[in-house]
Formats: sequence, C-alpha cells, structure tokens
Amino acid sequence: MARERAPEGPKALDRILGVRFRDASLRELALTHRSYAFEQELPANNERLEFLGDAVLGIVVTDMAFREFPEMPEGDLAKLRAAIVNMNALADAARDLGLGRLILLGRGEEMSGGRDKSSILADALEAVLGAVYLDRGLASARKMIERVFRPRMIAYVRGEGPRDYKTILQERASAEVHSVPDYRIRERGPDHQKEFTATVFLAGKESGSGTGRSKKEAEQQAAREAYVRLERAEPAEPAGAWEDRGTQQAGAQARAAAPRKRGA
Repeated sequence: MARERAPEGPKALDRILGVRFRDASLRELALTHRSYAFEQELPANNERLEFLGDAVLGIVVTDMAFREFPEMPEGDLAKLRAAIVNMNALADAARDLGLGRLILLGRGEEMSGGRDKSSILADALEAVLGAVYLDRGLASARKMIERVFRPRMIAYVRGEGPRDYKTILQERASAEVHSVPDYRIRERGPDHQKEFTATVFLAGKESGSGTGRSKKEAEQQAAREAYVRLERAEPAEPAGAWEDRGTQQAGAQARAAAPRKRGA
C-alpha cells in the first residue's frame, strides 16, 4: 500500500505555476524525489527531468540577460547567469513558489526536513521546468522562467539579492592572492540527515568555513566567509597575513614616506 503523499497533491503544481499540464504523469514525475521512488519501487524519479530543466533554464536565462542588459560585458553576464541559476538561488525561488510542500519524499527525507533542503528544492524546480518544456513547449517554459527569475535578475544587477560567492571568491583570490580556492569537505550524520562542513583554503591558509545540508551549500557558506575576510582585509589566521597583501602594504608605506623625505 502506498504511503500518504505530500500535504498537497501534484495537481496543485498547476496553480502555483500558472501552467496547466496536459500530461499528468509528467507533472507527478517532476515532483518525485529519488527517496520516494525507492520506497515505492517506482521505475523513475525526477533526475532526468532535472537534467533537461537545467539546460532549458540556462538558455532562457542567458538569452534574457543578453537582451535585458545590452551594455553588460561578457564577464559580467557570466556572473549574472551564475548568480541566477546556482543552487541557493533556485532553492529560494522554489520556496517562494511553495514547491516544497508538493514534493514526493521518502520517509527519511521527510523526517530530516527535506521539504526545505536547498538541494532538493533546486533539483525539483529544474525538474518542473523540464516537465513544462516537454508538456507545453519552450514558449511556456520561457514565460514561466521570465516570471520567476526576471525580478531576481534585475535585483542582482541593482546589488540586491544573493550572490554566487564561489565564483566571486575564485575571481577575487586569483587577482589578489594568486591562488585558486581549495575546498575540503567533512560530513557527519546518517545518510538521510547528512551535515556537511566545508573549509576553504587560499594559498594554503584557512580562509573560511561553512556548514549545510549539501556540499554545495556548505561551500557557498565557506566562500562567503572567505570573501568577507578579503573585503575587510582581515588575515585568515590571527598569526599571519596574506603575503601579497603584506607586500602591497609595504609598498604603500614606502610611498607614504617618500613625500616626507622630499620635504625634509
């Protein structure tokens, strides 16, 4: 006997999306997490639709950014796209839609708060986009994506909203520390309730750490902490400072001293 489904049935998806599915099986598949499929011995889950939806989202967001901001250079367009389609941004959009209450979850994920887990929400939203694309076509998928993501895109350009700190940190560290961020992951807890801790190192020095229910979430938190430290010009460890930053400070002190010598 199948266990009870999500608090609202899959048909509620039509209402929150403003899209009426022709194929009810596609709608239900988009909401079927692998934990539920495993428990119910179903032949498929939403991962293939997630793969498709990721591609649809990427092309629509890229096209939207290109047309919306005609003066924006390629590098900034890439940052904008990364900020809109990363896991945390997708999860926030899914929360705003109320998607979490519709996802079909297994018992373990249900008990561990899976309905608000960023990785599950982001994957489900991409799966839904893939299902809309298959069921209603690209025009309908584009209309939905524009409605959900265009305000976020504009907010990002204005300096509001969340940031993809992994991308930002990589660019900043490459320019200032001449180092690529190195993320090291620790995990604890049972399979259905994992907690991940990420520590990021720059030039061999610990620079930030973060925790989350997925590796990506933990890495974003660690990257954010490292970025804030760079912004504040704080050393990653109390005992030292960045070698490059120290060189810059020494140069600044020498330049500051030069006028005094000329005036002596």
